[in-house]
Amino acid sequence: MAAKSVSSLPQSIEDTLSLLEAGGYVADRALATVLFLSLRMKRPLFLEGEAGVGKTEIAKVLAATLDRPLIRLQCYEGLDISSAVYEWNYAAQMIEIRLDEASGKVDKSAIERNVFSEKFLIRRPVLQALSGEPGKAPIFLIDELDRTDEAFEAFLLEVLSDYQVTIPELGTIRAAEPPIVIITTNRTREIHDALKRRCLYHWVDYPTAERELEIVRRKVPAANERLSDEIVRYVQKLRDMDLFKLPGVAETIDWAGALTEMDKLALDPETVSDTIGVLLKYQDDIARIAGGEGRRILDEVKAELNAA
Repeated sequence: MAAKSVSSLPQSIEDTLSLLEAGGYVADRALATVLFLSLRMKRPLFLEGEAGVGKTEIAKVLAATLDRPLIRLQCYEGLDISSAVYEWNYAAQMIEIRLDEASGKVDKSAIERNVFSEKFLIRRPVLQALSGEPGKAPIFLIDELDRTDEAFEAFLLEVLSDYQVTIPELGTIRAAEPPIVIITTNRTREIHDALKRRCLYHWVDYPTAERELEIVRRKVPAANERLSDEIVRYVQKLRDMDLFKLPGVAETIDWAGALTEMDKLALDPETVSDTIGVLLKYQDDIARIAGGEGRRILDEVKAELNAA
């Protein structure tokens, strides 16, 4: 069921919890508190944590429940201004110049003003985020900032300080209302303190078993109750192991969905072995679980549920 959107920002921590709940996001009070403060203080929210714990989903839920557009800047190594902020439509500019010349126009300054006008400007995510209307400022998701280099991080620092961008040919474009900024990082490298100081910070950890079970029930409602419980307990035990990449909540949901598609009512050794690639994404981790370690974990899960 789609989340019901609201037009105004939450007025309390309880309202924020309800907002996230309406979007199907199971949050603890600490997250709701820092999100509420970020919205009230108009400060970017810096979310750090392992991949797959639900950082990006927070921005998506906010966009849906607040009825705001979601502008996503997916970061990667080598991200530059032309991809992140703006660039000119050079092909259209050249056509315009040829048409002006063919019509006999010789005023070069007038031609230049014409081709460097907004109709030839291609707005990338940063500029799009600064173009929101008052009362409807977008949710600006800067996803996986740690994948970019320090040069782009320094540029972003200027954008987040004044919510403006200077385009040499046009001048300074300033946001009528600052966007709601959500920054995520998987902590593959440290982000400079200067940027963090401009944000409110929250570490998004793996959920408790109770919260993760509630997440699975919401995201995969067709899953058998016993199966959901076994899946969550199994994943929670995997996270206590020294694996190369621990499974995130996203993988838990995927596994529950896959097993539900297979009409499974409970875990068994063969099913775990056949589907472990949905949960774990590195061969060394899979090889370790495929042996006796995986069976031992499953036996512990069964014993705990039978004793409950």
